[in-house]
Amino acid sequence: MSHNTLITHAPAMRPTLLTAALTLAASSVFAQALPMAKPESVGMSTERLAKIGAALQQEVNDKKLPGAVVMVARKGKLVYSTSVGSLNNSTGGAMSPDALFRIYSMTKPLVSTALMMLVEDGKVQLTDPVSKFLPSFKGPMVSVPTFDPVFNGVTFKLMPANREPTIQDLLRHTSGIAYGELTKNTLVRDAYIKAGVFKADLDYDSRTLSGAEMADGLGKAPLAQQPGTAWEYSLSVDVQGRVVEAVSGKRLNDFMQERMFKPLKMTDTGFSVPAAKLPLLAEAFPKDPATGAANKLIDVSKTPGNDSGGAGAVSTAGDYLRYCQAMLNGGQLDGARILSRTTVNLMASDHLGSAISTTVNPGMLLLGTPGYTFGLGFLVRQSDGIAGVHGTTGEFMWAGYAGTFFWAEPKEQICAVYMTQAPSPIRAYYRRFMKDMVAQAIVD
Repeated sequence: MSHNTLITHAPAMRPTLLTAALTLAASSVFAQALPMAKPESVGMSTERLAKIGAALQQEVNDKKLPGAVVMVARKGKLVYSTSVGSLNNSTGGAMSPDALFRIYSMTKPLVSTALMMLVEDGKVQLTDPVSKFLPSFKGPMVSVPTFDPVFNGVTFKLMPANREPTIQDLLRHTSGIAYGELTKNTLVRDAYIKAGVFKADLDYDSRTLSGAEMADGLGKAPLAQQPGTAWEYSLSVDVQGRVVEAVSGKRLNDFMQERMFKPLKMTDTGFSVPAAKLPLLAEAFPKDPATGAANKLIDVSKTPGNDSGGAGAVSTAGDYLRYCQAMLNGGQLDGARILSRTTVNLMASDHLGSAISTTVNPGMLLLGTPGYTFGLGFLVRQSDGIAGVHGTTGEFMWAGYAGTFFWAEPKEQICAVYMTQAPSPIRAYYRRFMKDMVAQAIVD
């Protein structure tokens, strides 16, 4: 059976163990992920893993998802892979294991990893002020909310920051930078519009500016919080990308290709899609089935003005699984080392503590449940309990606006990647579903 025949017929087939096995074989060839192994050889159940594809196929049949690719590895072996649904509903193309996805915020862990490489090179320290590398961030102002009795509401006024944001603040989202799409701080949002880093007509797209223009505009905008006081999901990782460029003297994509993507054999990961591979680009439904709102995703068909470290990358399930496995391995895969074990451990540790406000909780934002803190680029689980989803202490993860999700679980030696293009409010449901379904397939 050819790869195309297998995938074309998969939606019409009743999910079986044979289907899972065939799909797994196809993924090994086309996604170049990890060596394959029978699930039972690493303490997982073939039958229980098959629940994943069956459930996702039903979501496709019910027209809740356009299509998806899932890959699961345990102990460094690919034990499950499936592709369901459509690559592009407009053209009728079937989903493929080597499909390309806009990974949006799953770009963030990759860029945080790149920045930590420069820490390991001795060129950056976590305590360095951002302005050491990007002068526009010198002497920031903070937009502070105050209650105005005349208007019976909140207004904002500017005051000097207590200190400058640091590299560690960028990595853990405590820099005071915000997202125009999320902040209620009107002075900050207006400054982001003026700087061109927030566009009301397309979410999370600041790629039309050059890297220098973005750094200059964002650095001059007021902060939404005093640095180091509150966790606020933000454009901090886009700023990390500018720091990488300033320190390395290379464009972000070029640095990451050289230091990360090529060593890890992530052959289809970057910040745009070559014309020859555009037919492999997965697309969302024109409208979100849950809300009826139009789905608008970034254009990745050409080189952007800047490589958006927070939302601009494109990847495949197989590529991202290799990154996940490298991090789970303590920074290396197949003889290629990108970070030291000690650095990975630092990144996957709690960097918020009790002194930093988590009014917006990282776990609630990503999974709709408490029990998580934030490290340097990742959501990090604090204990086996508390969270309302399967998982264990020390696991780290992140997800993307268009529906992508990954996690690494050191205690169980699990890496898993879920790829789709479904920017829907129910994204957190599918993230919890994936964690629960992979965990229930562990039988050792």
